[in-house]
Amino acid sequence: MTGTNRPAWATVAVDEERYRPLYARLLGLRFVNPGGVLCFLFFEGTIALAVLLALAELVTWWAVLVLPVVVAAMVKLNDMVAAIVVRSAALVPEQERDRFRRQMEPVVGRARVEWISHSVTGVVITAEPVPPTRRADPSG
Repeated sequence: MTGTNRPAWATVAVDEERYRPLYARLLGLRFVNPGGVLCFLFFEGTIALAVLLALAELVTWWAVLVLPVVVAAMVKLNDMVAAIVVRSAALVPEQERDRFRRQMEPVVGRARVEWISHSVTGVVITAEPVPPTRRADPSG
């Protein structure tokens, strides 16, 4: 293998590093793994947006240089936050992770409900359909 050795918690393998888009490689992203289309939107898309805003005279022409740099800084910041989250999650003991998984498992089945007759006043609970009641017609 060539390249730098990465820790076990890194999401991008060293062998796959050369196949990543240039944008992701230049920023040194380790946890955020944008594809080719997303990298295109991050760089060329922000340049096109800045040019359109400059042509509409909503911003100065400096925005064509500043906006891609700001977006790249935000992507790198997102990668750094993801690294902190993964490292802190790795510090949680296995016992705590198992306990959390047990607490978060969905329970599928039927719940037994005990009906207490005096708890619901004026309501009759039956399993058989009740025939509709007829009103007495005063005209006939």
